[in-house]
Amino acid sequence: QVQLVESGGGLVQAGGSLRLSCTASGSIFSINAMGWYRQAPGKQRELVARITSGGSTNYADSVKGRFTISRDNAKNTMYLQMNSLKSEDTAVYYCNLDQSSGGYEYDYWGRGTQVTVSS
Repeated sequence: QVQLVESGGGLVQAGGSLRLSCTASGSIFSINAMGWYRQAPGKQRELVARITSGGSTNYADSVKGRFTISRDNAKNTMYLQMNSLKSEDTAVYYCNLDQSSGGYEYDYWGRGTQVTVSS
């Protein structure tokens, strides 16, 4: 099993910044990618940003130019630097890890961290 623990969420004013962290532990073998997803009340969970094992990144259009995803492989930790936050960024942010083992692909999720942006 893999455990993912998010931290760094909180309440911030519009225009402010937050940095989320996600640390993975447990049975980590071959990580394909890690990512951040978010879910606002009454909405579906959506991809925010994703980074592959090779370092390739992709972002939701709504956060491009404002958010930056990064990884510290030595620490099994992923980050999301969020700048110029808007009220529409308010959501629970979830960490995701996708890895392969024995020919199978596994998907893991953290419990989420709340980000609230006040206007």
